[in-house]
Amino acid sequence: MHPILFKFGPIEIRFYGLMYVIAILAASYLIKKEVRRKKISLTDDDVMNFIIWTVVGGVIGARLYYVAFNLDYYLSNIKEIPALWHGGLAIHGGLLGGILVALSYLKKRGVSFWRMADCVAPALILGQAFGRFGNFMNGDAHGRPTSMPWGIVFPPDSIAGSEFPGIPLHPTMLYELSINLGIFCLLWFVLKNKGRKDGFIFAMYVALYSFGRFIVEHFRADSLMFGPIRAAQAVGLVIAGAAILFIISKKLWVEPAGRANARRR
Repeated sequence: MHPILFKFGPIEIRFYGLMYVIAILAASYLIKKEVRRKKISLTDDDVMNFIIWTVVGGVIGARLYYVAFNLDYYLSNIKEIPALWHGGLAIHGGLLGGILVALSYLKKRGVSFWRMADCVAPALILGQAFGRFGNFMNGDAHGRPTSMPWGIVFPPDSIAGSEFPGIPLHPTMLYELSINLGIFCLLWFVLKNKGRKDGFIFAMYVALYSFGRFIVEHFRADSLMFGPIRAAQAVGLVIAGAAILFIISKKLWVEPAGRANARRR
């Protein structure tokens, strides 16, 4: 594996960046499709603007979150802060940044955040799966040493390979990629067409991803930490609990009466 797909003179095309482009294109198609199906009052141009601004907010949030947990290093290496191709995006920071931008954008257009969030959730988890393949080729978001037969020795010039030269590691990027694809299939093919209250799909995404990430985080070697506690596990448990309480308190699995009557006609 190698982080660079190909070079043309001074121009480098990296898997990490390519996966983000593919993720945005796939997400754009799925979100537009869902917006039309749900008859949300946004044009295709509105949807693209929403996606662009949300992605920008998400990337900024993800990077700032990561930098905050490695502040000593980045204060001594200021030029590394924008170097996204070296790895260092935290999904929980990305969610926070993206949600803040989405709330502002949708409020100005009079669109329900929860209704739109249900359109975005399947596309978001699919995009995360593409992103994990980029991590795999980049050799970051890596696992601990393992004696399992599927352990992978990463190239010495990668982040994983430089930290553990010549040592097989858990391919945690592929673990999470598989979990993310499973969540996508559940949200897109099983849940999205059933009558549910707005917010159910997004809350299920948050809960399922958080539990999946909790498991994968156990095998990670580069976890962000709250002292002795892995940050992703702690934050994941909190937001998973909040998502489940939201589902239960609002009875989101119950189809609204008005929508159910419309489906029977």
